[in-house]
Amino acid sequence: MKRLVLTIFVLSTLFVTAGFAQNLTVGFTVSKTGALNVDSLEQYRGFELWRDQVNAAGGIKAGGKNYKIQFVSYDDESNTKRVQQLYSRMVLQDNADFLFSPYSSSLTATAAIVTEQYGKIMLTTGAAEGKTYTLGNHYLFQMFTPGAEYLKGTLDALKAKDPKATIALVYEDASFSVAVVNPAKAYAQQLGLNVVFTEAYAPNTTDFSAIIDKVIASKAAVLLGGGHYADGSTLAKQLYEHKVPLKMITLLVAPDSDKWTELGDSAVGVMVPSQWEPQTAFKAQYGLSGADFAKAYTAKYNAPPSYESAGGYACGLVLQRAIEQAGGPDTAKVAAALNATDITTFYGRTKFSTAANEHGLQIGHAMVLAQWQKDKSGLVKQVVWPLAAKSANLVYPIH
Repeated sequence: MKRLVLTIFVLSTLFVTAGFAQNLTVGFTVSKTGALNVDSLEQYRGFELWRDQVNAAGGIKAGGKNYKIQFVSYDDESNTKRVQQLYSRMVLQDNADFLFSPYSSSLTATAAIVTEQYGKIMLTTGAAEGKTYTLGNHYLFQMFTPGAEYLKGTLDALKAKDPKATIALVYEDASFSVAVVNPAKAYAQQLGLNVVFTEAYAPNTTDFSAIIDKVIASKAAVLLGGGHYADGSTLAKQLYEHKVPLKMITLLVAPDSDKWTELGDSAVGVMVPSQWEPQTAFKAQYGLSGADFAKAYTAKYNAPPSYESAGGYACGLVLQRAIEQAGGPDTAKVAAALNATDITTFYGRTKFSTAANEHGLQIGHAMVLAQWQKDKSGLVKQVVWPLAAKSANLVYPIH
């Protein structure tokens, strides 16, 4: 009997030292239903591709051990109440080792209350609003450039092209959009640009006729705003149908989706502030190249990657590197590794603030401005700003 026990012990030791993989559980919710479905699904695909590639390579190698990634996830239905319940469940019942955020700033803010309460690391992607990171969090780490930076590129481009253009701000009355538009309005004034109309619309708005009439009456030449896919795509379509004489349109989030081409002519010329585009080539210090990511993503999903999917994949990469740096999945050591992170991946630079008043805020990542343009092949998305990163010239005016 003693010999049998000794044999089992020796074999189990050999398994560990030979790199026999243990499991690490990463938990998150996905908006499989509800208004955030399109963008949330793309983010999930980024998570999924990262997991599959890590596991195919034998897992994360740290401290002489291999760790395979397994997911536990649920449909949050784009609902904050569901998020609170489900993140508590993932921590208390599913014993998740690490957490990724849901898609959107509002859902992430709710999830963060839970993860901080239980001292669990959560990397956030698809969540740009900065306020969540000013509440004294210790385990929250943001992958996206904060919302206050989203429209600066558009305004810089407008200042260069047409500094006398008048601007309308039309945006979803939701935490993310508000966190983008308010700093953008202040920045426009700082640049000496003229904002002539501002109005927020209720989430789930489907008829923009009354607002469009006000935009026309304001004689605005430029419209900035939007929110997420459903409202942004509807707004763009109705602006085109009403033949609003705009020279520039920049909408948040929605135009980054490959579904945008379904809008046809109403999609042409519309711009989107983007966390990442396939044409933007960063020399990766860690992980695969942008071209290899785009190739792998397209092969798996038969669709081009968006910045939401790139952010999801990069979220996994950054966690993976921190676990390697920490020598394993110990929460305190991984948190310390994340605090020390300053790395460039295919997605760009990632660095988190360690200041007490904004811990985890993303301070390294820079955005680009993309525009839908028409060529012989049809609708294509081009990087137009900053000039150093452009793949095509900005089309202005669009009509």
